[in-house]
Amino acid sequence: MLKITGKTLSAIPANPDDPNNEQNTVEFITAGKMVSRGGITRISYDETELSGMEGCKTQITISSDKLKMQRVGKMLASDTCMEFEKGKRYHGSYATPYGNVAMEILTNSINVDDTSKISINYSLSIQGIIESNNELKIEVM
Repeated sequence: MLKITGKTLSAIPANPDDPNNEQNTVEFITAGKMVSRGGITRISYDETELSGMEGCKTQITISSDKLKMQRVGKMLASDTCMEFEKGKRYHGSYATPYGNVAMEILTNSINVDDTSKISINYSLSIQGIIESNNELKIEVM
């Protein structure tokens, strides 16, 4: 079982009068599979209606201080890949049911505790228009 928590910490730049600057948290628990081999751990799970990506499959690959998240599914315009490595920028596109959007991720911190608890703090820019500070936590229960 996996407990996945995604949190938008703040919009950048922070504006207390901006209604989009609220802290937003999504949390769900789902069944998944975990396989570890040669210092690499893979966690996979099926997305649910709660995540808004029902019918998609997500695979997380963890190796030392790097995490790669891939999402595939019929409802997406194309597969999505996100990479997190402290201090590094990742440029890519995020597939949604409505089409792809350009994104940039800057990983501020990543903490992997025996692959059973993962915590990532990152800044996200979507199409250079929307920017936010975010946190992703994954716990293998």
